[in-house]
Amino acid sequence: MRWLSNVRLPACPGLWRLALDGDGRIANLEPLPEGTVASGDDWGGDWLSPGGVDLQINGGLGLAFPELQAGDLPTLLELLELLWRDGVEAIAPTLVTCGVPELRQALAVLRQARTEHRQGRCRLLGAHLEGPFLAPARRGAHPSQHLAAPSLAALEQRIGGFEGEIALVTLAPELPGAEAVIAELRRQNILVSLGHSEANQDQATQAFEQGVGMLTHAFNAMPGLHHRSPGPIAAAALQGTVALGLIADGVHVAPAMAVLLQRLAPEQVVLVSDALAPYGLADGVHRWDERALIVENGSCRLEDGTLAGVTLPLLEAVCRLARWSGDADGAIAAATVLPRRVLGQASACSVQLRGLPLRDTLRWSGTAERLHWRRAA
Repeated sequence: MRWLSNVRLPACPGLWRLALDGDGRIANLEPLPEGTVASGDDWGGDWLSPGGVDLQINGGLGLAFPELQAGDLPTLLELLELLWRDGVEAIAPTLVTCGVPELRQALAVLRQARTEHRQGRCRLLGAHLEGPFLAPARRGAHPSQHLAAPSLAALEQRIGGFEGEIALVTLAPELPGAEAVIAELRRQNILVSLGHSEANQDQATQAFEQGVGMLTHAFNAMPGLHHRSPGPIAAAALQGTVALGLIADGVHVAPAMAVLLQRLAPEQVVLVSDALAPYGLADGVHRWDERALIVENGSCRLEDGTLAGVTLPLLEAVCRLARWSGDADGAIAAATVLPRRVLGQASACSVQLRGLPLRDTLRWSGTAERLHWRRAA
């Protein structure tokens, strides 16, 4: 056995001691009583976490996930290798609102890509369908011609035959017909997220009672926090277990509001990248379906100025949130531990780490002001 001591685990108080077996896997984790001197490699209070999990990423290296064709498979695999190098262990590839044939074609390509998984590649979780059951007034950059009214027939038309390969669906729960769609998705163990929605506090609370378990990019494309109209963000924070997806680039949400949200609901905030097709490419003008996408300093906008997404890596969001909040532990947990809870994994980081190869985990060093990461081995 090889031992590591004086290790911090995100969202697990105190210092820990870890044992590695002969294959370099984490075999045991135990808290260190205060003042204890333990043998082993001294990590000096560095954090150990699982890799990042991104529940909202739209593409990269020029690929937009809704436009995937069979010939894109090599580039898709290259993107998964880039994501691994960027510290991301798994993603829910996000398919924004598009035509039905395009959606089903993309799901078929993702199905093929899952069979190609190997060490050194980010793992493909089930897809995240962001749309088409969205409020037209809150559609943002989603093309209006492909929005649809919620119905079981419309759902079957889109995901029939792929039900086991969908992890998450974003919809506006206040729309007529949404309640039946939510019930069917939950019956299939698919997570439902409120997003691109006009829902007020009461409508959001009712949706959470129906099984909606997340907000998609909190604050964006939904009513905000207001002292006389609290909206879905307040409803989710008060509910206590609804995940709050957050884009921490400093543009989608002001740093002060991102920190406020994390302080309101520290166990609920889940960082997402919302990265678009130019992720991994240089700033400039790129194509997004038939539209131009202008990328500058990591932010993506349409020609009319509509904010569409980012090109920043997920772990960059961790470093920014840590710098804004002074809470490195909470920021690390929000991209590594808490997304796994959303997906139903054990809640404690100490349990999530058990059995993982050390080489697949992340070591975080420094302070909240200057946080950095590397592979642990």
